[in-house]
Amino acid sequence: MLNALEIVTTVLVGLMVGVEFSVAFVINRILDALPDDSNQRGRSHGGRMLGAVMPVWYIGSLVLVALWAVAGWQHDGAGLVVTAGGLLVLSVVMSLLLLVPINNQSKTWTTENRPADWKERMNRWDRFHYVRVAVIVTAFALLVTALA
Repeated sequence: MLNALEIVTTVLVGLMVGVEFSVAFVINRILDALPDDSNQRGRSHGGRMLGAVMPVWYIGSLVLVALWAVAGWQHDGAGLVVTAGGLLVLSVVMSLLLLVPINNQSKTWTTENRPADWKERMNRWDRFHYVRVAVIVTAFALLVTALA
C-alpha cells in the first residue's frame, strides 16, 4: 500500500511540476510574443482555467505527501518526504499570498478594463511563479530521491 501511495504521489506532483514549468517557460513565452490584446486575453483565460484546477492539485499533492510522510515514517527517506511536504506548504503559502491576488485581478481583465500597468503586474506574477516553480521542482526531486 505504501508503494502505491509513493508512486501515485510522485506522479501527481511530477505532473503538477510539469504543468507549472510549462506555464513559466513555454506558455507565457508564447503569450508574450502575441500582440497585447491576445497576450492579455490568453493570460486571463489561463488564469481562469488553471485557477480553478491548480488549488485542488496543490492541496491534493500536499495531502498525499503528508499521508506518505505518516505512513512511511519508519522507512528510509522519510526526512526527504517531510522536507518535500514543507516545500509544498511553502508553495501553497506563496500562491495564496503572492500569486492568487494578482491572478484574481488579471482573470477579470479585458482589453477595455485592464489597468495601465497590467504588463508590470504580469511580470511580477511571472517572477513569483519562477520562484514557486523552483520550490516545487525541489520538492519533486526530494520525493524522487526518497523513492530511491
